[in-house]
Amino acid sequence: MRQAFRFSLIWLDRLVAVDLLLFAIAMLLKLYWFNRLLSVLYMDMTRTDAIIEAGALLLLSFWTLLMPARGRLLALIGLNLALSFLLFSDVIYYRYFQDLITVPVLLQLSQVESLGGSIHTLLRPWDFWLLADAVILVPYAVYVIWKGREDLAERRVSSAGKPLWRKAVLRIGGSAAVFLLGYSLFFTNLNHATDTWAKGLFEKNWWNLSIYNVAGGLGFHGYDVYRYAQLNWLGAEAVTAEQLTETELWMQDRGNARKALEQDPLFGAYKGSNVLMVQMESMQTFMLGKSIGGTEITPNLNKLMEESAYFANFYHQTSQGRTSDADFAVNCSLQPMKSGSVFIQYASHDFQCLPEKLKDNGYSASVFHPYQGGFWNRNVMYKNMEYDQFYSLKHYTMDEPLGWALGDKSFYRQSMDVVADLPQPFHAFMISLTSHHPYKLPKAEKKLNVEELDGTIMGDYLQAVHYADAALGELVERLKAEGLWEKTIFVLYGDHDNSIQDWDLYQRFMDNPSDPLEREQVIKSVPLLIHLPDGAHAGRYDAVGGQLDVSPTLLHLLGISAGEPYWLGQPLLTEQTGADRLVTQRNGSWTDGKHYYIPSADGLSANGKCYAVDTGELTDTAACLPLTESADTELMMSDRIVIGDLLGSFHNSEAVEVIGGQPSE
Repeated sequence: MRQAFRFSLIWLDRLVAVDLLLFAIAMLLKLYWFNRLLSVLYMDMTRTDAIIEAGALLLLSFWTLLMPARGRLLALIGLNLALSFLLFSDVIYYRYFQDLITVPVLLQLSQVESLGGSIHTLLRPWDFWLLADAVILVPYAVYVIWKGREDLAERRVSSAGKPLWRKAVLRIGGSAAVFLLGYSLFFTNLNHATDTWAKGLFEKNWWNLSIYNVAGGLGFHGYDVYRYAQLNWLGAEAVTAEQLTETELWMQDRGNARKALEQDPLFGAYKGSNVLMVQMESMQTFMLGKSIGGTEITPNLNKLMEESAYFANFYHQTSQGRTSDADFAVNCSLQPMKSGSVFIQYASHDFQCLPEKLKDNGYSASVFHPYQGGFWNRNVMYKNMEYDQFYSLKHYTMDEPLGWALGDKSFYRQSMDVVADLPQPFHAFMISLTSHHPYKLPKAEKKLNVEELDGTIMGDYLQAVHYADAALGELVERLKAEGLWEKTIFVLYGDHDNSIQDWDLYQRFMDNPSDPLEREQVIKSVPLLIHLPDGAHAGRYDAVGGQLDVSPTLLHLLGISAGEPYWLGQPLLTEQTGADRLVTQRNGSWTDGKHYYIPSADGLSANGKCYAVDTGELTDTAACLPLTESADTELMMSDRIVIGDLLGSFHNSEAVEVIGGQPSE
């Protein structure tokens, strides 16, 4: 092995740039395999994609030609290993989140340890081909460091008579040539795309995979670093006085629409009621009311649906922040970020969230979650949201270790010990955890016969949901036993989808698992149930709604004006007919109950798919374009507020410049 390493080192020293060529070829093969592993629909690697990736590789590595042989080899090996690990991580991350890793996500790496169980279930043996050459490269790098200087000493003596300027010219000239070639290959093709079919790619709020589709895997990550630096280090483009006024007026229109509903008979009908809200982990709609093996999957939820206002076409609006996105969307009625989590990136910014509004009207406000307080930066964010108290894992006795931490049954029981003694009226927000991916429960807790799904992740998911449902039943009984059921608005909703992408496992729950619209609706649909103190207004509601609508709905029922908060949502439970609803997703998809629009991977609105909800059939995309523009505007306005921290700047005519994520006037 040493002789082979020695021979290759000497020849790579003689044949300058061959090592760079080998690096580029190896990485292109990995990028091809990476594309195959992702298998994003309509994103097969084309010749143009390969050229763009080759250009990106040359731009990343051209500078190595300025270095002597040992330094160049070590730098190229380091680049190879770093990029390979990034692609490997992207694949695992994509299987869970259907997105690529971004800088804000990397800043949340302290949370990866807690995801160990989930990561294990997402790995595939063929993923490791992305790291296969590390078996040779790592020992080779050690050899170059240890023996490389000695092996090259003889060659240095033989070439000592050559002028140094010649070597410098060759290195600088070769490096410049590789840079120019890489620049041409990458930017010529990228600019052609953004000038034609991908026009506006970097200006609009598109899905990260749209950028990947055009700029390639390396190009996406390069842009993501630039985007993060622009927002957090270099200073983002100033929000002008005109844009500030435009955003404020647009948000005021939303508030005026809510205020117009204050003549509704339900406005203030439950004034002074307690509010207890439960965010259920990974709870989706598709299995509600269903049975398997002769047993109801969610018997307690099914019963509660009959006694509550049940919103059958309710959608989660989360992105990469997942559980934290649901929390933010529900409580602050603004869109999450397309990259990373608001809780992580903008926890210090000013938001007008539900706890603050309720406290302004005499409520106490507490939040309960049986996990580490630092996870998703909750300790910081909840203080900013003005909760009186955050009860995290340290406040609980671990008498039922289950799943990630404490089982839901013990979590609800111990939380209710606190809630029962809270001053009234209270707002209590409970975030469940047991039904978290990868849904592994001990055998004693697997009470369902999941039939053909036994041994699959879907079977495990149903078992976890069944347990979570049983725990929910105990929570409801405890509320009744404490005499709180008749004094409390009880709200329950699912936070996000279950991350199960094997559609064969959905056969018994879907009419057509291959239908793209039905898939989209299944993935995005989560339950929302609102039980009122007197049990009134129970039944099924088919109007569409989203997580941004929950807080406006609660304020409406409590008789607290929702005209003033700068929120996006509208009340869902009213007797008065409101404006047409539009539920906008972070990736640009939307539904108004009549149409369902799914954006194209290339980011062009005209290439998206417009479905008629009642028939499920594709219709003319032109029918969806006006509301697509409305959805894009909503995302833009929300981003201006969140990133620019604009809420404190409204009513101020001066421009606000966003520097490092903070406003400067």
